Amino acid sequence: MGAIDPAIEAEAGKQEKRAEVEKEEKKLKNIEVADRKDGVPRGEKEVVVVSVDPSVQTHNDTAMASRLQTQRGVPPIHVVMQHGSGPPAMPVPVPVPVGSTPPQVPLSTLNSRNYTNKISLFIFLLHFTAAALGVCFFVYKAIQGAVEPHTHRSEKDKRLLQYWVPPIEAAVLLGIILAFSWQKAVRTWPEFMVSFILWASFGITMAAGIMLLCFSLPATAGLGVALILFSIGSGLYACWVTRRIAFTGKVFCQSMQPVCKFKGLNGPAYLMVSLGFFWMLLWCLAVIGALDFYYPPLTIIYLVLSLAWTAEVMRNVTNLTVSRVIALYYLRGMQCNTQFSFQRAISLNLGSACLGSLFVPSIEALRILARGLNLLEGEDEFMFSCAHCCLHVMESIFNYGNSWAFVHIAAYGKGFVAASISTWRQFQQQGMEELVDSDITSSVCFLTGVSSGALCVILSASWTFATYKHYTATVSLIAFFVGYLMTRIGMALPQACIACYYVCYAENPNSRLFDSTIPDRLERIRTSREPIAPTPRFPHRITRT
Repeated sequence: MGAIDPAIEAEAGKQEKRAEVEKEEKKLKNIEVADRKDGVPRGEKEVVVVSVDPSVQTHNDTAMASRLQTQRGVPPIHVVMQHGSGPPAMPVPVPVPVGSTPPQVPLSTLNSRNYTNKISLFIFLLHFTAAALGVCFFVYKAIQGAVEPHTHRSEKDKRLLQYWVPPIEAAVLLGIILAFSWQKAVRTWPEFMVSFILWASFGITMAAGIMLLCFSLPATAGLGVALILFSIGSGLYACWVTRRIAFTGKVFCQSMQPVCKFKGLNGPAYLMVSLGFFWMLLWCLAVIGALDFYYPPLTIIYLVLSLAWTAEVMRNVTNLTVSRVIALYYLRGMQCNTQFSFQRAISLNLGSACLGSLFVPSIEALRILARGLNLLEGEDEFMFSCAHCCLHVMESIFNYGNSWAFVHIAAYGKGFVAASISTWRQFQQQGMEELVDSDITSSVCFLTGVSSGALCVILSASWTFATYKHYTATVSLIAFFVGYLMTRIGMALPQACIACYYVCYAENPNSRLFDSTIPDRLERIRTSREPIAPTPRFPHRITRT
């Protein structure tokens, strides 16, 4: 017999290998048909693992696998070498219907159309209607008294309009300028401003207190001593929280990043500050008319409390607007319309803003008191009892009312109490209680308002002392009050961004929008590498012998 041509032999080998691959293809088709007969829906997917002998693998395997992948929706084939010479076979995943999505929280909860805390809303509207009518009436009385013929009342009102009103109106104007300036500075240099605000409040309040002492008037001396004592306390606080400044600055920086993604997010803050400016101008004139009304002290106290509540509601309207926009960005990746969020804040969620405006300042005051008692309790029986009682009260308050609630109010349309409970429960589930208790962002925003108030005191008190020094004390008090409130309204935007950063992380810590800032901090706290002095959640158990 003659020798076989090598080319013919190679061609026969190729045909044999091609036949083997075609057999594998037919087996796959038979498996698919059998699965359909067994009841597997056509629209479902499953992973098929094919075992191929190394001797059969050629360069045509990849092309044939690509062809099989595109036929009848069959997913990619994982080719596994025999005898353990290749990577292990991939496990078969649970079949998922085509077009299905993972379960999510129903989006309808993000568009709740129910009014929250209706009783609080009704009380606030009733109070504001009475306050607005009262302010208009007292402004009329002030003007009427100034234009009357020469009487004791007209001389008094003219003197007030000439020497008392201009310094206070200047303080209101300075307050709106400082409100915009502080917010812009915090957005531009967030990490630097944390340290600057802590120490600036110490220096500015000290300067204002010394200036009032130098006037050598009994009333101004008392105010000066109060400011100096506060300055010393804020300086000690700045030293106490030095270890937290770097972390707080990083939180400010990270939480402010989404602001630039939303056009007009500053609009509600600017609008509320502007409305507050015009309302305070009228309010200052109304105080003059209230001095000539029945029971002037009670009337003025009512006007002061009304202004404080109204300003807090304005601040929390801004808080709710910003919180909804930022929270939906963190939780759903949505680009929420700022105008729509503002409309919800002044309508559906206004009742929660009114209720929170009453409770949150009280909660912050009790938080400071609890910290002070915890530091002073020692071995004294009375202080121990006070601390024990106060800390139990704080436990209840933080469960049913806290400043973090505005995020869930804005995002899910919950009431103030329900939102407080849900936010704190999420902090507990993530082990973040110590972290949020040791947070100093609210203190930084508070000290910003105090700094503005002290600057307004320096301007108005020096002006009044140079023109009519007998009004210096009252002008200083009101100037500090309006300057503080204006800045607090303006600082609502950064405070809302920080609250969303914490609350949304607690709800979805695996989101790609968060970096390692909070996890690293939590790890340092858990490993006792980060010394903190938070507000205690439970009273210390001291065994006495």
